[in-house]
Amino acid sequence: MLRWLRSFVPDPEIRGHLLREEGEVVVDEVAHHWVSYVRSVLWAVLGVLLLTWSVLTDTSFAWVPFLGGWLALAWAGYLALSVHMDRFVVTNMRVFRVKGVFSQSLATMPLSRILDITVLKPFTGRILGYGNFVFESAAQEQGLRDIHTVARPDERDLTIQRVVQRAGLRGPRVN
Repeated sequence: MLRWLRSFVPDPEIRGHLLREEGEVVVDEVAHHWVSYVRSVLWAVLGVLLLTWSVLTDTSFAWVPFLGGWLALAWAGYLALSVHMDRFVVTNMRVFRVKGVFSQSLATMPLSRILDITVLKPFTGRILGYGNFVFESAAQEQGLRDIHTVARPDERDLTIQRVVQRAGLRGPRVN
């Protein structure tokens, strides 16, 4: 069933943002951890409960929970699609984030501009295996700063550090 559903769900089209002529390749494409979908699931449960209530209530009043149920389901679908369309990508040249359902935004940071990466793992994140990235660069305002609910954040941090090291942007460690 998931394969059938995926044929209707759009993808964020990461490959279209690559600089292929320059030799850019994707090292890691990061979708959000499943915990990001909890809010949309709760809205969907509310929608189903309201639709069920509309069947069990007086017909003169049934349109209110019926309409509320469909609105809650539509909002749940939008929230889930919004999480699905939000991707963080690490390439051999830069990191970028593509997000948006109806309109799309792209925030890019070259590897050379990354000064510091902070990995924040809240208590629930340590239990469930997710964390948040905070990127620091020399720029005051940046479009790519906070990336929330990243699955396996320690592995992803090491991947970014390896890419930065291989690009020759950080010198070898001297003891």
